[in-house]
Amino acid sequence: MSSALFIVSEAGYWGEECIEPLTTLDAAGVDITVATPTGEKPMVDDRSVDPDEVGEEMAEHVLDVHENDERLNDPELLGAVDPREYDAVVFPGGHGTEWDVNQDRHARQALLTAVAGDEGHAMVVCHAVGILAFTREADGSFLVEGREITGFPNEWEEGIVDENDLMPDGRKLPYWVEDEVVAAGGIWDAELDQDTSVTVDGDLVTARGPGSSTEAAETLLAEMDVE
Repeated sequence: MSSALFIVSEAGYWGEECIEPLTTLDAAGVDITVATPTGEKPMVDDRSVDPDEVGEEMAEHVLDVHENDERLNDPELLGAVDPREYDAVVFPGGHGTEWDVNQDRHARQALLTAVAGDEGHAMVVCHAVGILAFTREADGSFLVEGREITGFPNEWEEGIVDENDLMPDGRKLPYWVEDEVVAAGGIWDAELDQDTSVTVDGDLVTARGPGSSTEAAETLLAEMDVE
C-alpha cells in the first residue's frame, strides 16, 4: 500500500487545500499520516469554511472532515516522524503555513527527503509553496533553483492584504510567496489565464491554490503510479 505524510499548519490551513487531497488520496487507498509542527491539532482558516467565501457545500464538507477525521484530530509530532517511510509528502497551503510549516526545519528536511533519489514525491499547494524559498540542498543551493513552479501569485495576494501587508485578521504577512520563490531561483508561472494550475518538475508537484487542489492530488497519484 502506498503511503503519504501530510504536514499541516497549526496556524491556519486552507480547508479545500488539505481536505480535497486527503480525501482523494484516501479514496485511492493511500495510507495517510497527518503531522503538525508541535503535534497539536491543526487549525483551519476561518475564511476557508465561510460559506460566503467558499460556498455552503465546500464549507460543510471541510468542517465535517476537519472535526471528525481522527488523523487531523490526533496528529503526529512532525519531528518524531521519519519522512523516509512514506512514498509522498504533502504540504497543504493556507496563509498559516508562512508562520509555522514553511519555517520548520523538520518540514524542510521532509521536503528534501521526498524529492531526493528516485522513490519519493512531494506535493506542495498554494502558500505552502513558500517553503521552497527556505529549503536548501546540502551544498547550500536552493531546492527550487531552476525548477518550474506554480503557487499563490502576487496578483491574488494584493486582493487580500492591505497596503501594510496586514491580513483581514490583523496578522502581518511576513512575505509574499511568489517574490521569495523567484528570488530563490524558481521558474514561476501561476498560469493566471487558466482555471487551474498544477506543475510537475521531477518528483515535485506544485499547485496554485484551492481550485487546483483536486487536480494536484490526482496528478500526485499518477506520479506515484496509484490507480
